[in-house]
Amino acid sequence: MNYKLGSRTSDIVITIYVIITIFGRIYIESLFQIGAFSSLIMGLFTLFVLWALIKIKFLNPAWFGLFNKKNK
Repeated sequence: MNYKLGSRTSDIVITIYVIITIFGRIYIESLFQIGAFSSLIMGLFTLFVLWALIKIKFLNPAWFGLFNKKNK
């Protein structure tokens, strides 16, 4: 089964994911007093998950129409 989200839904999911992960990282950093390197690793891991979902074409972002494709 291949599930795909539309471009508008993908944009919304990506935005919510990024906001939640940023606030989650801030909360975890303040809770456990971790350093900058650990924060960087957590950030890279969350971006890797997002990249993987785009790479397998589950998410199909249109980047809110910011980058219009030129028609030939």
